[in-house]
Amino acid sequence: MKIKLYFFILLLVFINGCVGTSSKGVFGTGVSIALDPRTLGTQIDDSIMDKNLDGRLLKMNKSYFLSVKTKVLDGRIFITGKVDNPEEKLKITKLAWETKGVRSVRNDIKIKEEFNFKQSAKDILITSQLRSALIFNKNIKAVNYNIDTYKKKIYVYGIARSSDERSEVINEAKEILDVEDVVASILLLEDLRIQKN
Repeated sequence: MKIKLYFFILLLVFINGCVGTSSKGVFGTGVSIALDPRTLGTQIDDSIMDKNLDGRLLKMNKSYFLSVKTKVLDGRIFITGKVDNPEEKLKITKLAWETKGVRSVRNDIKIKEEFNFKQSAKDILITSQLRSALIFNKNIKAVNYNIDTYKKKIYVYGIARSSDERSEVINEAKEILDVEDVVASILLLEDLRIQKN
């Protein structure tokens, strides 16, 4: 009976990780506008910038639809994914900077290597564990964060309500077993150009 319970909990954590990726938190669909700390106008501007950049990336190379992810927060563009060579990474960075209204670009794209199933499974597990930890932590608004993991390195993007919350998110990420590094691109609510009243 205990084994079935543990298996069920592990399955929920795994499924939760999948849902967290598809719902995208503050970066896209699946989250109520009321939960997002950005103003409606900023959300719309960011969404337009994101769709514009995604469209231009697809025009450049259709394979980027699956291999490259973009997120826009308050005019700041964050890019993750994998490409075949460094020249592609530079072209994508240049394309991001050409997006109308961009304030900054952070490119965390990696150069592709041979597929490693064991490493990919470990990365998915790390992402799921952190997503669950953020959900269960009452001091963190989990929907405000997006998580990507690559080779045991966690990338966290989002908006923190305070510096204490940002620190807590980073600490939760560092607590995950086997994590080698945490790259946090977390904006503070007070740093947004325009805030909700």
